[in-house]
Amino acid sequence: MHKMYHVICSKWFVSGVSLTVGAAIGASLKVDSTDRTTSLSHGLLNRVPVIPIPSVDAATDLTTYQGGGQMVGSRSTAAMKYGFPSLTNIKTRESYVTSYDPRNRTAAWVIEQLSPDGLNGPSDRKFCDFKEDDTVHVYHRATNADYRGSGFDRGHLAAAANHKWNQKAMDDTFYLSNVSPQNPNLNQNAWNNLEKYCRSLTKHYMNVFVCTGPLYLPRLEPDGKMYVKYQVMGRNNVAVPTHFFKVVILEKQRGEVELRSYVMPNTPVDNKIPLERFLVPIESIERASGLLFVPNIMKRTNSLLAITAGGK
Repeated sequence: MHKMYHVICSKWFVSGVSLTVGAAIGASLKVDSTDRTTSLSHGLLNRVPVIPIPSVDAATDLTTYQGGGQMVGSRSTAAMKYGFPSLTNIKTRESYVTSYDPRNRTAAWVIEQLSPDGLNGPSDRKFCDFKEDDTVHVYHRATNADYRGSGFDRGHLAAAANHKWNQKAMDDTFYLSNVSPQNPNLNQNAWNNLEKYCRSLTKHYMNVFVCTGPLYLPRLEPDGKMYVKYQVMGRNNVAVPTHFFKVVILEKQRGEVELRSYVMPNTPVDNKIPLERFLVPIESIERASGLLFVPNIMKRTNSLLAITAGGK
């Protein structure tokens, strides 16, 4: 039986490098579920977005995350024995799970679970250094030399400050496969504020899951046509995203789930603009990124509240 859901959201558009978000309301997504057998608490990787590829359901769980970085195979894993040309590597680190995009030399998405315990601990950033990811083929990896003199920060996707509980966990956030070229003003101000806000949510919700990634959005050119254009930098042609997204999945004690999805342009952003101004309908990110979030979430809850601009 197919699960049906309806989203009430606002329209949004991109012009140049600016993102305009229309006012919208928090929307409740309902689904009739007669086969709900999986607990909300099962599996970090069960909730990650899955890249649509031929012959694989876009909402299929590729693997099951058991905690501690351990992976348990599934039917989908077995089917991927020889891989697919359009599917990048999915791997676990001490502190996050990621899907790497070899063409753009950065992650397609990174997902992490935040908790009060994980935000505190003995880890110290001064012992961390940005480093190449030697699990990525040399043809497809970014290097520190690519960033040197580029004018862009090495912007974390899974933030280092999210994983103070363990030095190895923090160290893993410094792999360049967890980094994207980010405007320094954005990285050090508005984006940093969004990361801090996500950490603050651990005080109010039972579980906080954060999925972050780059976007390469089209813009209208003088000839009246839409083009996707972005800079590449360094010897390895590391792609500079036009925007970044952050999808926050929040679980309450009674099992309700809230969804907050943000998009920021990879340009200087006025630090005084409220974060809620960057809320967008989740459908906007799904369409732009080629990822799906809602189908996976809806397999595990009967009701999802999506918070958008002007909502809660």
